[in-house]
Amino acid sequence: MSPSPDTAASVPFATLVIVAVSCALSLTRAAPADLVDARVEALLSKMTLAEKLGQLQQLDGSADGNFKPEHPDLIRKGLMGSTLNVRGAARTNALQRIAMEQPRVAVPLLFAYDVIHGYRTIFPIPLGLAATWDPAVIERAATVSAKESRAAGIRWTFAPMVDIARDPRWGRIAEGAGEDPYLGAAMAAAWVRGFQGDSYAAPERLLACAKHWVAYGAAEGGRDYNTADVSERTLREVYFPPFKAAVDAGVATLMSAFNDLNGIPATANPFTLTDVLRGEWHFGGFVVSDYNAVRELMVHRAAASEAEAAREALTAGVDMEMVSRTFAGEVPKLIEQGRLSVADVDRAVTRVLGTKIMSGLFENPYAPEGAEATVLLSPDHRAAARESAGRSFVLLKNAGHVLPLATTGGPVAVIGPLADDQNALLGSWPGDGRAGDTVSLLAGLRAKLGSGRAVLFAKGCATIACSSTDGFDQAAAIARQTDTVVLAVGESADMSGEAASRSSLDLPGRQLDLVRRIQEAGKPTVVVLMNGRPLTIGWIAEQVPAILETWFAGTEGGSAIAAALVGDVNPGGKLPVTFVRTVGQVPFYYNHKHTGRPPNTTKYTSKYLDVESTPLFPFGFGLSYTSFRLSGLQLSAATIPSDGSIRVEADIENTGARPGDEVVQLYLRRAAASVTPRVETLTAFRRVTLTPGAKQRLSFQLGTAELGMLDRRLRFVVEPGDFQVMVGTSSVEGLTTEFKVTAR
Repeated sequence: MSPSPDTAASVPFATLVIVAVSCALSLTRAAPADLVDARVEALLSKMTLAEKLGQLQQLDGSADGNFKPEHPDLIRKGLMGSTLNVRGAARTNALQRIAMEQPRVAVPLLFAYDVIHGYRTIFPIPLGLAATWDPAVIERAATVSAKESRAAGIRWTFAPMVDIARDPRWGRIAEGAGEDPYLGAAMAAAWVRGFQGDSYAAPERLLACAKHWVAYGAAEGGRDYNTADVSERTLREVYFPPFKAAVDAGVATLMSAFNDLNGIPATANPFTLTDVLRGEWHFGGFVVSDYNAVRELMVHRAAASEAEAAREALTAGVDMEMVSRTFAGEVPKLIEQGRLSVADVDRAVTRVLGTKIMSGLFENPYAPEGAEATVLLSPDHRAAARESAGRSFVLLKNAGHVLPLATTGGPVAVIGPLADDQNALLGSWPGDGRAGDTVSLLAGLRAKLGSGRAVLFAKGCATIACSSTDGFDQAAAIARQTDTVVLAVGESADMSGEAASRSSLDLPGRQLDLVRRIQEAGKPTVVVLMNGRPLTIGWIAEQVPAILETWFAGTEGGSAIAAALVGDVNPGGKLPVTFVRTVGQVPFYYNHKHTGRPPNTTKYTSKYLDVESTPLFPFGFGLSYTSFRLSGLQLSAATIPSDGSIRVEADIENTGARPGDEVVQLYLRRAAASVTPRVETLTAFRRVTLTPGAKQRLSFQLGTAELGMLDRRLRFVVEPGDFQVMVGTSSVEGLTTEFKVTAR
């Protein structure tokens, strides 16, 4: 089942086809084995088995971007086809010259790097970018990232991560679009379009890689790399759609996941890697394993030896092995033993070579040296990062209109362990970003206020761990000297992301004690959150008048936060993930299933005894410095046939005194179905900008793709029945109306 987001342009899925002459290439849905052209055939006919396996081998460079001493010799012998982490035009060109000039069969190297939310210019983390609810912002961030990466010799990024995450204990929730498959699909397609453009052979484009296929975000207990046990229905309804959207957008590669999925590790899972990806979706690119994941099949106890691990992964559908070397080391013996065939190898090599040809590597293998000096961190790129950050912020509370801050008047206190932390703003997987290039909140606010208001600063806690109260007295004293307090708290960059699961969602250390102490000063206080996951901030939500969620906002984060605090930017972001009241509510997501005993005040219903059954902040929620009103909800028909469509229209009006953005969201609810429906499902959305008094009429079209569901046999059908539409400003607030679908 594939969503078709209202806000994202539809890009038809295209598999890779290699045409006989140069790079004049066409696209088709047929399997790549049927479309191998003369160039690939010629290369395969010249290669030894070892050289073929070399094309399936990716090896790691050093963290600083250098290649390793063994790499040149392996390349000369044709035993390595790709690297990760090697970067910088001079370095990549040095290796590429070896690949193009010295091996028996010249095949260019494919240089890869984790460009997750920026190369040198770092944008907000993907969860923050998803909070923009604006695919155009994602597309621009990916476009800038691709341009900078190509200047540094990178041709392939291991992004986007499109895993649905409904457990905020899982650290990698920071890298995706949150909890919803429809929003996730819209963002996945936008990332692919931004990285790859119309052709990833273009000079400033990258090969994208949708990861981690699949259900990596469903790890039990929120522990990274852990087992996922997910029904096929849930896979198809929740976890598949963002990947399908990426494939439909033309993504060149996918990465298999670390996790065990329903008893079969994702790196050796023929159902997902071949039956679905190749058979159902006709994906024509190649699949790379995650880091060392092929060898880890032994640790999963899914293989008793490296030979078994290699055979299981290769025959399941993994084409390139990252870092571990089981293909190169074991496949020749497996072929000798008759446990693998040369055809198994050729199938994978064909996909890799086809992608390299499609990417223009053979014609343009080198990066233009000298481009990095003008491209990386250019003023235009910094401006794009600043604008993207401003659009990602979510105003969670603004009691008494504490925000925006006046730009003139008495002093402002900036307090907190993150207030002047440049590194934290980069978040996890910050590419080649540098803390020294980053604008902190303190620096941004001082620059914004200039001589209009003095800015006083105290860390309060020596470190983000905040294990001591030694700095509390000084921070409280400074707070008492000022008219307003801006208090920056949250997580450090390494507290979310890969291998950063947490059993608690509270502010780390004694940061909450610091907030309480500052609140006692009696000054209007704004809490600025910097974090890579939803946090449990119940006391803050109750006691502090203003809360601005800024995620990890990137290189220009401090400037963007300052602009939002003073009102130059009106926050318009919405939550892409639910904020729970306590970690004990996890997993908690908006479009859960109905239960026979929904929560109410009586005892024998589905609830906890010690906490409300509602979220602290719901999916889709976000305030503004202005106000909006929805009205005029209207349907084009009261009844439609099961193969028909219906138009939903509504007005959105800015009823306040400031220009601002609102995200209008459309949710669909079913009265009943042959398979229990979810309470509601996001089906469309649109972010609009309105001046004071302006009104805009929005129109959404719902057809079979939106009205359909998987029946008991997992067939996609439109079942007759009663439907309710809610057009709202979050998943819990809006206007509703009803219509009926009849049998054809």
